[in-house]
Amino acid sequence: MFHVEQFSKIIFLKMKIYGRLVDIHKKDVYKACITLDGKRIKSIEKCDHTVESYIMPGLIDSHIHIESSMITPGVFAGEAVKHGTVAVVSDPHEIANICGIEGVNFMINDGKSVPLKFYFGAPSCVPATSFETNGAVINSRMIKDLLDKDEIHYLSEMMNFPGVIYDDPEVLDKINSAKEAGKPVDGHAPGLSGENLVKYVKAGISTDHECSTIEEAREKIVLGMKVLIREGSAAKNLNNLKELLNEYPDMVMLCSDDLHPEMLIEGHINKMIADLINDGYNIFDVLRSATINPVNHYKLDVGLLREGDNADFILVEDFQNMKIKETWINGNKVFGQNSVYFKPDRTWIINNFNCRHISKEEILVKNTGEKFRVIQAYEGELLTDQIIVSSGLAEILESDIEKDYLKIVVKDRYKDSQPQTGFIKGFTLLQGAMASSVAHDSHNIICVGTNDDDIVTAINSIVDMKGGLAVSSGGSLKCLQLNIGGILTSDSCSDTAARYNELNELVRSYGCTMSSPFMTLAFMALLVIPELKISDKGLFDVNKFALVPLFI
Repeated sequence: MFHVEQFSKIIFLKMKIYGRLVDIHKKDVYKACITLDGKRIKSIEKCDHTVESYIMPGLIDSHIHIESSMITPGVFAGEAVKHGTVAVVSDPHEIANICGIEGVNFMINDGKSVPLKFYFGAPSCVPATSFETNGAVINSRMIKDLLDKDEIHYLSEMMNFPGVIYDDPEVLDKINSAKEAGKPVDGHAPGLSGENLVKYVKAGISTDHECSTIEEAREKIVLGMKVLIREGSAAKNLNNLKELLNEYPDMVMLCSDDLHPEMLIEGHINKMIADLINDGYNIFDVLRSATINPVNHYKLDVGLLREGDNADFILVEDFQNMKIKETWINGNKVFGQNSVYFKPDRTWIINNFNCRHISKEEILVKNTGEKFRVIQAYEGELLTDQIIVSSGLAEILESDIEKDYLKIVVKDRYKDSQPQTGFIKGFTLLQGAMASSVAHDSHNIICVGTNDDDIVTAINSIVDMKGGLAVSSGGSLKCLQLNIGGILTSDSCSDTAARYNELNELVRSYGCTMSSPFMTLAFMALLVIPELKISDKGLFDVNKFALVPLFI
């Protein structure tokens, strides 16, 4: 548990902070002196001084899966405060799909060891679908119990939009429990439109972070949804959606959704804010999207630089770079002079990894049709397409490097079952294989490779580590172990980022042109994002919401 006693010299003295106050309520910037009394702001007064730093409210990420940073909440906090983040609205959906309620409790308890404000949700889709194998179930009764907890602040993204549209009783029970608890319901409805969208919104779902076009976002806002503009490691929607800040400034929030460690080191919500300000967007509307709007929507106990508020604020050098000089949370300086003033507690290990090695024979693909389906992946996109190609005359289908039709394999990590094999285009590997147990949402082992030897080696190394990332080529093997749930490590963000970058660079040296190949790979098993994906049960057509055969 994080204890304020370690900051007693700060807490029990009335502190005065000087700077140019960015007042998002009065839409003004002026020289001010802020007096702190314990965790709160006692007074804010205009005064004359020579301090050039700007004082702004602390920043909030309105939707993030901490697990995608591959580090624990406590370690994440130490990196996030460097970028002015004071709070995150976090969906522990990933660890919940692996370890269930135990995983949710792990995230809550680990987050309590640090001052960053974590606002966790109750994962609404565990499992995400019935077309994949995961490690746990969180049913409507368990959701109700979670929502009764003070540490749970909302119902996390309702990815099962068909369940909402077609009145699945279990889905509706979860939504009704959130309504009864007076807690908001997050949405997840990529491409949903028309009457189906109307029904989805009327069910009580209040946000969406999956908009990829301005037209989609406008339709959802008109119906009353808040749109969370996402700029993460794989999905980047800021450029397409930023005009919403001019059109609907009170209906927009900023989020990262999924942020891998090498990107977290470079910046967080502050980077999005700097980009928007440099593009000419109104500073007060931009800051509103990362402060007032999430505080009001999620009812967060985060200060907004008003007298009587919690003293949650940041000092920055300028608007253009949003370089953070100091971060304060509840009246404590948690970052300053390039130093973080807290450390997370030692964490315990939880996991759910119970499968054996695979063999080459298990991933052979016998040619049984004239044509076969190929997943078309794209740089920087979660969306995929389906392409149909000729099977030719070969008895056994192998990866075709020249055409970029590479094998993609998913192995159930929770029990021993036959791995599923398909083909994917877009990774452009010329040699080797890359594998990961970070594979949304069930986090089975997923691998893309140019040959069966390297595919088997990469997958089996992850089995041995009980979770992690691996790159194999001709007897050479490089790995990153993720021993907490197979998706997290308690190592530092910088160390994790360095090893992760090493693997990404190695994959790129093998011909992959994607900027974040492992992140993109992780989403090839995400069965709630169109169009064609793959799970441990086979190829899945998201538009049909059904498993489909490889051969046609």
